[in-house]
Amino acid sequence: MPDEGALAVEVSEAPIARRPLHEEVAARLRDMIIEGVLDAGSKVNELVLCERLGVSRTPLREAIRTLASEGLIDLVPGRGAVVRRLTAADVVDMLEALKVIEPQAAARGCRVADDAAIARIEAMHREMLERYATRERLAYYKLNQAIHAALVALSGNATLMEMHALLQARLKRVRFIGNREPDKWAGAVADHEAIMAALRARDAAALAAAIEAHLDHTWTRVRDVV
Repeated sequence: MPDEGALAVEVSEAPIARRPLHEEVAARLRDMIIEGVLDAGSKVNELVLCERLGVSRTPLREAIRTLASEGLIDLVPGRGAVVRRLTAADVVDMLEALKVIEPQAAARGCRVADDAAIARIEAMHREMLERYATRERLAYYKLNQAIHAALVALSGNATLMEMHALLQARLKRVRFIGNREPDKWAGAVADHEAIMAALRARDAAALAAAIEAHLDHTWTRVRDVV
């Protein structure tokens, strides 16, 4: 049995990770876009945001460039930074691309992943259900997205993970508002329960089918708000 005192020293001496300021600002802006505080198609007002977030223009502009690289913001000549507006065709195309990447990556991953990796996704799923029970939409949504990323990460394929992350980032706002109505949110939760059941059973075919169905249902949930 490990010495508790030694363990305490190890923990207390571990460095505390601090994100650069522009990453903190990017995270705040990302949430503002997801929740609709910054509307699609609206110009990013640097003066207002600097005052609201209590930062200078330098970290704000770095954050804007980060979100532009993720596809959440467009840098428009003569107009500046504008929150990207997705068309229905954009959303359909991205969901189709996700249907190519995510089911196959997860199916491969569930065959080769160790039990600890599966357990971590299970833990995220349980926490997500807790956020659903208390109707914490943003916290629920972030866990939801983390689960999808973790399913792809099971494959160990860095290229698939990068492509998936790019598509996930661009669809953040659309997928968030797709769960605004109670019945649609309940449907998304049911989809995730089916995904987790297949993952627990390490049934690759069932897992791929459950993820494909979930992405099809996602379009049904969001098409009226695109």
